[in-house]
Order: sequence, then C-alpha cells, then structure tokens
Amino acid sequence: MAEHDGAVDLVESLPVGYVAVDGDWRITYVNGAAERVLGSARAGLLGVSLWDAYPENDRNEFGRVYREVARTGQPMTVEAYYPQPLDQWFQVQVIPDGAGIALFFTDVTDRRVAQERLALLARVSSELAGSRDADADAEVAVSRLPQLLVPALGDWCVLTVIHEDGRPEDVGWWHADPVRRDLVARYAAVRLAAMPAVSPVVRALLGEGTVYPVADAVDLLPPGVARDLLGQLDTGAGTTIPLRGRDRVLGVLTLCFDDGRHPAEADLLVARQVADRIGLALDNARLFRQQRQLAEELQRSLLTGPVEHESAEIAVRYTPAAEAARIGGDWYDAFVQPSGALMLVIGDVVGHDTAAAAAMGQLRALLRGIATYSDAGPVEVLRGLDASMAQLSLGTYATAGVARFEQTAEDAGRGVTRMRWTSAGHLPPLVIHPDGTLEPPVHWHGELLLGVDPGARRTESVVTLEPGSTVLLYTDGLIERRDGDLDEGMDRLREAATELAGASLDELCDQLIDRLVEGRPEDDVALVAIRLLG
Repeated sequence: MAEHDGAVDLVESLPVGYVAVDGDWRITYVNGAAERVLGSARAGLLGVSLWDAYPENDRNEFGRVYREVARTGQPMTVEAYYPQPLDQWFQVQVIPDGAGIALFFTDVTDRRVAQERLALLARVSSELAGSRDADADAEVAVSRLPQLLVPALGDWCVLTVIHEDGRPEDVGWWHADPVRRDLVARYAAVRLAAMPAVSPVVRALLGEGTVYPVADAVDLLPPGVARDLLGQLDTGAGTTIPLRGRDRVLGVLTLCFDDGRHPAEADLLVARQVADRIGLALDNARLFRQQRQLAEELQRSLLTGPVEHESAEIAVRYTPAAEAARIGGDWYDAFVQPSGALMLVIGDVVGHDTAAAAAMGQLRALLRGIATYSDAGPVEVLRGLDASMAQLSLGTYATAGVARFEQTAEDAGRGVTRMRWTSAGHLPPLVIHPDGTLEPPVHWHGELLLGVDPGARRTESVVTLEPGSTVLLYTDGLIERRDGDLDEGMDRLREAATELAGASLDELCDQLIDRLVEGRPEDDVALVAIRLLG
C-alpha cells in the first residue's frame, strides 16, 4: 500500500501531464498537471474512452501514434496541434504500459506560436526579397501578403499603399473565412473614398496607428455601401499600423479580428515588424525608381535627337536597361562635318553605372569636337580621341564605331555614297541594300578598344551605297543575352532586318527593338540608323 502511495505521489509531483489508458482505451488515471493543462477535472475523465473524451484524436496525428505504440509496444513521441476546445500544441511521449499506454505531455503552444511567428516573418521577408528590381514588383508582392498574414495575425486584413501622387489605394486583402472574402473585397473597393479624416485608417496614413473597436469605425462611416459592408463583416476589434519608409508613411496595414477575439500583444508586435518590412520594401522600390529615372534622365540629357540632312533620313533610339544599376555608357551621335560629310557614331563605355554615363559624356563631346574641327575621316577621329583620352588621363575604356558618309563629284554624278567605317572593338554595322539584301559581315574589321593603346594602328573599310540603302549602328544590348552568345544574337538581328527591309526607318528601328529585346533589355540599347535618299 505504501509502495502504491509512493508511486501516486511521484506521478502527482510530475511537472508534466500524465494520463494512463488501459487496453480498452479507457482513461484510468489523470494527474494534477494534466488537469491543469487540459482544463478538465479528473473525475469527468476517469473511466471514459480516450476517443470519446478527445474525439479529434480518432483522426489526427495523436491518435495515429497512440495506436502505433499499442500495436508495436515501442515508445514514440508526437508533437501536434489539438483544435478547440483545447486550441493548444502538445508534445506527448507515448509509453507502452502493460496492455495500455501512458501519456506524458507538455503544452508547447508558446514555443510553437513563437516559431510560427518567426516563420511568418521569414515568409514575408522572402516574398518581399525580390521586389527591389522594380516598383511594380513591390506592389505585386505586397498585394499577396494578406494571404500570409491571415489567420496568423488576424481574421481579415487589408493593405493600403500610397502612390507617388499621394493617392492611397487598397492593393491587397484577405479573409480567413472563404464565405466572407467577397465582402472584404467589396469593402476594400469602396472604403477609402468613404472614410472621414478621423477614421483609424486615415489617421494611420498620417502616421498614427491604433487599436480600436470596429463598431466605432462603423459609426464614423457615413450611411452607404462601405458602412453596410463593414457591419456585415461581424468584426470586434481592429488595428491600423503605418507602413513607414525612411522619411515618410508609404501605406497602412489594417488587421481585424472577429467579434470575441482580441489581438494579443505578441501578435501586435509581430504585425508591427511585418509592417516595418513592408514599408522598407516599398521605400527601396521608391528609391530605386528614383535612381533609375535620374540615371535615364542623365543619359538622355547627354544624347541628342537625330540631325537633319537633305540627302538622308536619320533615326535614333535609346532604351535603358531594366535594372537601374546597369544604366551606363551607351551612346550614339550624328552630325555634319565642315566638308558636308555626314558622320554617325556609336559607342559603349565599359561599366554600367552613373560613372560610365559621365565618362560617356566626355568621350562623346571629345569625339564630336575632334571630328567637327578637323573634318577628318573615321580613323583619324578615333586616333585623336584615343590620344586625348591618354593626355587627359581619363582612365576609362570604350568601344566605338564611326561611319562617314561622303561623296566625290563623280559619286554625286552617279548618285552613290561612300561609307567609310572604322571600329574600336565595336560591333559591325548592319547594311541593308535597296533590294533588301544585307552586306556580308566579313567586310567589317574590329580593332583595339579606346583607352588601351593610343598608338594603336587603325584601318577603314569602305563600301559604296546606292540610294535607298539603310545603315544601322547599335550597341550590344540589342543582340546580347545571358543565355546566348553574340553570334546567335547577330543571326537574329540579320534575320529580322531581312524581314523588315521594306519598312520605314522609324518602324524598322522600333520593330527590331521589339523583336530582339522583348520588353526592357538586360543592357542599355543605343542605335542610330540612316537611310540614303535618291
């Protein structure tokens, strides 16, 4: 008897719950810790079937493990969630005990909730991680977040973003209850227009978050659709949290809770951390957009429109790279020399940043000055540019192609034009003859980049062009792809040019970019095209 009493005292002293179940699955013992964890008096459990006392076990992981231990006689451990009325996570050690089993269990809800909150923050961060490349990507990522936040942090959620023009827009929403998702969607479509200045959402847009009874928010709305929809959502409490950037509020996270549920302080802390991450992602997108616009404006300010010439039609195009950081040193130029010869230039400074764009401006201006002062041909112009770069210690490298269109008196009488071409490591020109055939690429020679050796010997290629001929100079962004080489890109260009040979010059340029780039390019694209008139 004393031995039995000692065993009972030991079991009762355990800090973990203990439940004994016999071979017929009836509960034979419940210690005090189990009573406290389960919230049930032992008198109501003793003699009751385990499956009747906790019917969810008949179809969950706990029940599967209990049966496995009873069948094999081997101890096992299981950790899982038991739904209402317990609404708890348990870790259970299941030990065979004669014909039955013994259950030793602890409530691990706090640990599991903490893990889930950390996992939620990780998922939010992962969703936002790729949104820096473009501002549109950030809003798309933000619009998906309510499906991650519900029901972990609330029963329903709406995310609001402030656009550059100061206009707020609800970009994402979700409800844990599928039946009420349409209500939330309809409410999100009309709520901002109906909200007075003192509403929680408007106050959060101004930087003041709050936790509030949703009934008060309903009372603030004027009679109408928004008020009716919010009333139908059967919401008890809500919270609004500003999405803060570095120096401004960029939106609002609205979390709402069904009537009878109140936000825990730990959940509000996680919600604020989520809001901080969203705000930072939106701010990064805003800053990258501004950087891209600034770089594009800088580069475009250094490039001029096409020069007008009585004997030729000229078109120019510049398309910046999709990534803001890759905007850099591509340039084109077209001008008339003192002799009346028309000169076209294409170039690309090594590098993809604003420093490359600045160097491009210097080289472009130097080349233009040398060519318009000296009236020299392509070889002498590039030789002079290389010498100037060395004299001025510019410390940069660049490719360049120069084409000079000129006529002797005899050429003018025959109606033909000579094109002199030289290249400092640049891609060859594309020449489309009036009959739609292309000049063979073997006629063009590429030589040393600018900035390597100012004494390098350079040569020219000369081709005679009939009226109606078209010449296209371009940078490698038009044809180069990460998953292909330049030869493949050149083949695509020549194939497209053959198909488009009869198009107008503007259409030819636009169609080539559309077909070869297919949206925003991986690298800048600059091109200048000329069509000789009859």
